[in-house]
Amino acid sequence: MKKIVLTLAILSVTLFAEFKTIDVPEFEKLQKDGVVIIDIRTAEEWKETGIIEGAKKITFFSERGQPLIADWFFEVGHFIKDKKTPFIIYCAHASRSKALGEGLESMGFEHVYELKGGIENGWMKAGKKTVKE
Repeated sequence: MKKIVLTLAILSVTLFAEFKTIDVPEFEKLQKDGVVIIDIRTAEEWKETGIIEGAKKITFFSERGQPLIADWFFEVGHFIKDKKTPFIIYCAHASRSKALGEGLESMGFEHVYELKGGIENGWMKAGKKTVKE
């Protein structure tokens, strides 16, 4: 009986969680609606290509590819107040953001979006501009 209850609890979290890959037009709509955007790339990548205007620069992986979990959640906590707050994450090509998004979904975050193709194969390929800071 305990296994059934646990399974149902896990399924209920998964059913209400939403991790979704979005294209550039949907990204821009959510951006206009004020949804928080988080660039999870490294500082070197930000310098190289710039960021999407309005994005928060909160790297998730070190230069060596190690997750910076505690630091990332501390910084994100300034903008994302609870697991129901929608937000968008992106990286260079969407591989890191997909892995992170799936992890966030499994933790119960309900509205996590990632940019299809990331900043390089999604945003910039669509002819959109970046800003360098």
